[in-house]
Amino acid sequence: MPGGRYWGFLFFLFLVVAAMTTVVAVVENIMAFFIDELHCSRKISAVVTGGLLFVLSLPAALGFGLLSGIQPMGKGSTILDLEDFIMSNNLLPLGCLLLVLFCTRNKGWGLKNFLQELNTGDGVRIPENKFLKIYLTWILPIIILVVFIGGYLKFFF
Repeated sequence: MPGGRYWGFLFFLFLVVAAMTTVVAVVENIMAFFIDELHCSRKISAVVTGGLLFVLSLPAALGFGLLSGIQPMGKGSTILDLEDFIMSNNLLPLGCLLLVLFCTRNKGWGLKNFLQELNTGDGVRIPENKFLKIYLTWILPIIILVVFIGGYLKFFF
């Protein structure tokens, strides 16, 4: 490929920029929690968040080196396998389920309020109809539960 080193360099540079902007967005939300809920200053929340991220990242960073002897999910597994299982099979599906239940149930935000917020601004409008209500309040949570249970069945069988 003509100029392959140049294009390869640009690809990885842009990849690093994309990763860093994602990390900044995630860290900013954590810091906002400390500032809003715990009434910490921005400087203290940055130090606490940075420290927590450093400590919580150590197992992943050392998983193929110093901690490579730890096999939390059986022979041949690594710490990253455990972290992947926790995120993919537990936190993501359960977080989605909680979000759907919050947005569609009256004890949470409520479907009417959710659709009203969804339809603010310009763009495509989502009409409130009986099929959408049934889908969002019953079918979608069941689909998410099937995905959650399927993750465990795949793990154990």
